[in-house]
Amino acid sequence: MSTGVTISSISDYAILGCGSVGYAVAEELVEQGKDVLIVDRDESRVESLRDQDLDARTADIREPEAADLVADRDVVLILASDVESNKQAVSHIRDENDDQFVVARASDPVSGDELSDLGADIVINPSSVIAESALRALESGELEYNTGKLAQLLEETSNRLAIVTQDSPDPDSIASAAALQAIATHLGIESDIIYLGDVGHQENRAFVNLLGIDLLQWDELEDRSIYDTVALVDHATSTEMDLAIDAVIDHHEADTEYEPEFVDIRPNMSSTSTIVTKYIQEFDMNVSEEVATALLYGIRAETLDFKRDTTPADLTAAAYLYPFANHDTLEQVESPSMSPETLDVLAEAIANRDVQGSHLVSNAGLVRDREALTQAASHLLNLEGVTTTAVFGIADETIFLAGRSKDIRINIGKVLDDAYGEMGETAGHSTQASAEIPLGIFTGIEISEDTRDTLLELTEEAVKRTLFDAMGVDGTEGSNGS
Repeated sequence: MSTGVTISSISDYAILGCGSVGYAVAEELVEQGKDVLIVDRDESRVESLRDQDLDARTADIREPEAADLVADRDVVLILASDVESNKQAVSHIRDENDDQFVVARASDPVSGDELSDLGADIVINPSSVIAESALRALESGELEYNTGKLAQLLEETSNRLAIVTQDSPDPDSIASAAALQAIATHLGIESDIIYLGDVGHQENRAFVNLLGIDLLQWDELEDRSIYDTVALVDHATSTEMDLAIDAVIDHHEADTEYEPEFVDIRPNMSSTSTIVTKYIQEFDMNVSEEVATALLYGIRAETLDFKRDTTPADLTAAAYLYPFANHDTLEQVESPSMSPETLDVLAEAIANRDVQGSHLVSNAGLVRDREALTQAASHLLNLEGVTTTAVFGIADETIFLAGRSKDIRINIGKVLDDAYGEMGETAGHSTQASAEIPLGIFTGIEISEDTRDTLLELTEEAVKRTLFDAMGVDGTEGSNGS
């Protein structure tokens, strides 16, 4: 047997109680060249172990004699199936020696706590280990099955595959689409990455440009009939299209009900990039530098550089991608130059900030690039004492608002939904969210050049009051945080 585990430089081990678990451990340690002493009260079992050239002694592990036999061993593993016997063995060993490293077998969390209290350094529960192993096997089998289904679906494409991202796609959506396109190419399928909104955020534009990812705008497509297979990736916020959907891959449940042939939605993972990375590994394909860089950035962006809702699957996917990624490109993507429009919006937001405790709300006025609001909200979150920000502005007769929070007591997505959910559209989660509200809802005034300044004043008061109320802040004694 070989688990691939490498024990450290420690060489002297003892195993008390050598049933099936103890024997498996002894076999692995001996295979790694360790000196192993086995103690068991069953004489016939001890004789059988000696016949296999193992160092085995007969003794009852419940008695102090067993502790004396293993007193010179650095590590003692107490692995009998009888937990009461294990408890007595731990107690006797600790009476004799506090320096030995003791691993003990439990049967449930209660006996595990009791063994820890008696002095066991590590407690293992075979039932939990088997359950975890079964779940890992199930996950691996499910991935293999899904990979086969995905391959079959893509290979049925006779013309061209459309890979559709979010509206105004973020790094996770773009990276997932690029990876699925690489998988399609691996299978000999031609494809296009399509988006329905715009690539507005400067970081996202830098991401696309530096990695050379080709995106097609939905409204600019002349012939949509060429796509006989359509896959949605990281698509929960996109609008409906007039194409039948064949596949959905996402880490969020979709807002729209689809009935595709292939579905892989995993809310237990923090990014769609993580999911698609697993497929790349399962297909055993060479991942290009561009795709690896994109996926690694997608995971990092979605988890706030592994500081938000990060799962073991995200970390293992990132570890797999890391050697293949271009880290100079990653640094360029993460530090794009700021456009004059974004600088203007940030300056306006700083000047108009209203701080209530640790909450900041600001009006950026009329904006041309609404994505600049998200950058302003992120920058203002760095102000001393500020844990939650919301920056709003007006464009196209609509109020656009971007919220950010690093306060674990606040779910900014829920705050915006409570404040504006009934009058507009909101989206997001605990640390970042957005809202779009028709301007007329707040004022009832028809928009014109003559009324624009009045609208800005009325809007600012209404938006701020509603938002501070949703945050549970009075909002009447504000300051600019200076």
